[in-house]
Amino acid sequence: MTRVFARTLSRKKVMSNDGKVIGTLKNLRVDFDSGQVVEMLVHPDASFDTSNYDMEDDKILKVSFEAVKDIKDYIVVDRYLARK
Repeated sequence: MTRVFARTLSRKKVMSNDGKVIGTLKNLRVDFDSGQVVEMLVHPDASFDTSNYDMEDDKILKVSFEAVKDIKDYIVVDRYLARK
């Protein structure tokens, strides 16, 4: 995957690899010791079923950064790796 500046990710839409819009990127969690992005915090789209996903405060979806497959116009995640 190519390197991407964090400012280009602000408010970017997150989509599953099967074409469903999951929501909008809200924030990133980073392990400062390793410098690795650990997970993304996503504000889920109203039409997206969040029942199989790890939630924080019932309004923020936690998605492991390992699920990210591509970052271009959308952040594309593998829907099976993004689940609990």
